[in-house]
Amino acid sequence: MFLPLGDEPNPRGTPVVTWTLIGVNAAVFLLLTLPLSGVRPALDDPALGEYIRAIYPPLSSRMALEALLQRVSAYDLVVFAHGFRPADPSVSALVTSMFLHGGFMHLAGNMLFLWIYGDNVEHRLGRWRYLAAYLGTGVLATLSHAVLDSGSTLPMVGASGAVSGVLGFYFVWFPRNRVRLWIMLFPFFMNVVHAPARLVLGVYLVIDNLLPLLATSGGGGGGVAYGAHIGGFVGGLALASWSARREVHAPPAEYAAATPVAAPDPPVVDADPSSTRGIRLLIAAGEHEAAAAAYFRLSPARTVRLLMPRDSLEFARWLANNEHPDAALVVYQRHLRDYPLGPYLAEAHLGAGLVQLYARNQPTAARQHLMAVLDTDPHPDTEAYARRALADIARR
Repeated sequence: MFLPLGDEPNPRGTPVVTWTLIGVNAAVFLLLTLPLSGVRPALDDPALGEYIRAIYPPLSSRMALEALLQRVSAYDLVVFAHGFRPADPSVSALVTSMFLHGGFMHLAGNMLFLWIYGDNVEHRLGRWRYLAAYLGTGVLATLSHAVLDSGSTLPMVGASGAVSGVLGFYFVWFPRNRVRLWIMLFPFFMNVVHAPARLVLGVYLVIDNLLPLLATSGGGGGGVAYGAHIGGFVGGLALASWSARREVHAPPAEYAAATPVAAPDPPVVDADPSSTRGIRLLIAAGEHEAAAAAYFRLSPARTVRLLMPRDSLEFARWLANNEHPDAALVVYQRHLRDYPLGPYLAEAHLGAGLVQLYARNQPTAARQHLMAVLDTDPHPDTEAYARRALADIARR
């Protein structure tokens, strides 16, 4: 048995949306699922007839009609009405199905994963974008299930697809985080261990979902919508990757509408400042503000290896030290894009990590860069800076 208990590090503050989602799911379970699960519907209820006509055929080989009638509760009818049925899809059910669960263990498992992984993703995205991402990947997960099992009349419910979307974001953005796992292989081993986040999430994706999906030929196995889990996770992966790419390519807001800047001293800078050669000359002349305005007017493709590694770092440091942290982070990230194995790799990771930690207050995102510094055989001074910043994150 493997049970995740938590992750580290975690950001400061309260993840309001994550806790609200947990609260709403718990409230639905307490106020709707539990009371109605003990209520038997009237035999002449039209909703019961519709339920039996849709549900019984796929279950007829495993259960007699009388046994099904004895087990049906009023909550089953709610699930049938508001869960998502691929054979009879409903737009409203795409959302309502995310807040209904089949039982306490179903709810507890989903909320545990959301509690562990949601706070970091919420802190990185911001509250409203996080809520949109949660609901969006949840809808995508449900549609993925519908594509794989389009003829199913059985309703799908649960937050698993949306939570899987959160896990996809986490996989991309926090690869160096660690997850605390309680491992019980009785009687041989019982202990809490720390494992890399990507290893834990990779096992979740491949062992817990992809292999069972293949084993069941794309259908739901044992009542589990593996296709929804995979669809949500892949949706989170794609959105996180797109967002990370956009952070590198999009100019920072302060330079997004930059106007052309004339060269300050033609005898020193003898090229058009909007040209790639002109930008290099502006940096060499110490005219970093003019260089920044011209640099961020260029398309991302034109900035590829525009600056030599040393000049790129000098430019980013100037921006960071002169109240342009967002612009500095973009330049650091473009350095890592252009020279992923080149010189000054550790220094670029350090710079990006320090900006995210001290200027943008994103300690968990900063930790990814700071840990990367230690993997690159850095200069002793660079390593010392990174370790001090990591110690600061630990104190937080």
